[in-house]
Amino acid sequence: MKIKYNSQILEATEAVAVCDFLKNEIEKSKNPIIAITFNNEYKRLDYKIVEDGTLDLVDISSKGGMKIYARTLIFIMAKAFDKIYPEAKLRVNYQLSDAMFCTLDNLEVTDEIIKNVQKEMQNIIQKNLPIINKALTRKEAEELYKKEDSSKGRLQLNLEENEIINMYYCEDYYNYIYGDIAINTGITKVFELVRYDKGFLLRYPNNENPFILEEYKETKKLHWALSEYNDIHRILDVDTVYKLNNIIEKGNIKKLIMLEEALHEKKIAGIADKIAQNKNIKMVLIAGPSSSGKTTFAQKLGLQLRINGLKPVTISVDNYFVERPDTPRDENGEYDFENINAIDLELFNRDLTDLLNGKTINCPEFDFLVGTKRYKGKKMQLKPDEILVIEGIHCLNDELTSQISKNNKYKIYISDLTVLNLDRLNRISTTDTRLIRRIVRDFQFRSYSAIHTLDTWTKVIRGERINIFPYQEEADSIFNTSLIYELAALKELAVPLLQEIQPNQRQYAESRRLIDILKYFKPIDKSIIPPSSLLKEFLGGGYFEY
Repeated sequence: MKIKYNSQILEATEAVAVCDFLKNEIEKSKNPIIAITFNNEYKRLDYKIVEDGTLDLVDISSKGGMKIYARTLIFIMAKAFDKIYPEAKLRVNYQLSDAMFCTLDNLEVTDEIIKNVQKEMQNIIQKNLPIINKALTRKEAEELYKKEDSSKGRLQLNLEENEIINMYYCEDYYNYIYGDIAINTGITKVFELVRYDKGFLLRYPNNENPFILEEYKETKKLHWALSEYNDIHRILDVDTVYKLNNIIEKGNIKKLIMLEEALHEKKIAGIADKIAQNKNIKMVLIAGPSSSGKTTFAQKLGLQLRINGLKPVTISVDNYFVERPDTPRDENGEYDFENINAIDLELFNRDLTDLLNGKTINCPEFDFLVGTKRYKGKKMQLKPDEILVIEGIHCLNDELTSQISKNNKYKIYISDLTVLNLDRLNRISTTDTRLIRRIVRDFQFRSYSAIHTLDTWTKVIRGERINIFPYQEEADSIFNTSLIYELAALKELAVPLLQEIQPNQRQYAESRRLIDILKYFKPIDKSIIPPSSLLKEFLGGGYFEY
């Protein structure tokens, strides 16, 4: 076999595990190696090479490596609970900063529990125990479940095409973790358990500083928004993919869709009521990460504001870019249009102030081809019953509207904050849900391939991390645009697009990972989703204009 590694061609004459084949490189690496990619697909370090291919080492300073690190910690935490508090029903709920918010369904979280579990986790990590991936046949798995009366990994049995059921074993403990985890426990040395609200946080480093735990950044409003949706869907008894699939199979999905849509309408109406009740508010500012559904949300909010006697008027931040020569550049020397200083802040604030004072302004239109503002005679004046609605990545940052009093502004953060999990230990990332939305939308409305969307996603995420997420706690309201059924509705459009990506393309690993998430969902016919749904912004066929 010929294996391309680090611009070299290495040869192997028999099947060989990567941890043995590249033992020296792994041991001398500056950052601990936690996995590999082989032919653009993530694999564990004990993966045996049996064919030609391209191999790269994955360390914990990479995004993919840190995801594996976090998943490994979750497995170790579950093992520790199983030993000390075997009766505890552990649940990994959602991510908050560089941490997972966890709860115990049947026990009150105490300082003693946290202390004991952390100590046991440290003990497991210090022993550097091997974590073995065992592939069970369906028959073997069914026998295991009969013997153990366990729900660990049962979701895999729901897929009839799954002939192999994967389990991770460490000593006598086993469980299912979606995705690859480390081959031993010793690599996850940096972590912390901290009591938080009614549960606790499993804290871990970020990939940029993998050897330290940075100071925790409080996100109380985000936590509240996620917790609220979590509680609602626990009451509706649809907080896992297994339960969603049961609803679909029993033909009750239309009722669930109506409940989800009613929840959206109720929350939007509540935000509009708050705005209307405060006569000082003259401006609504909306921001959120990519594929959150900002366009539909803004139009739905506009309808609710009209019911309250306010007429929404939009003004586009995009028309206030600075002249092209004045545009800031990034570290690569390219124009950085997402930098807040790419906006003509002085002119923007002057026009906003004039509008709020009842004056008429000349509205610029930015010519992106030439890179300059043009005035074509369009004028604007804000009437007493009108309210400005502005949407953009910087809308939560007070620097954008620095000359406007806080009393006159109402800021809204929106995002697709999914609370649907695969099972108790395996969550679905909100970022992954947004990415799947975007893949479908980019193809539907922009004729972009999935590979194009995946190519640009890293830059999109970087912009959000710099320009949106640091300001989310500044919002007066947080609106969760997630719909518990959405991945089931997006599946039949997204999977074929992802399947077009071939193993020789570097985006293949990411495409396979997303396909592996979607495969667990029973599909929903998109025709049963109402035209007023926010999801139609991605599926098409909705009432609203995009």
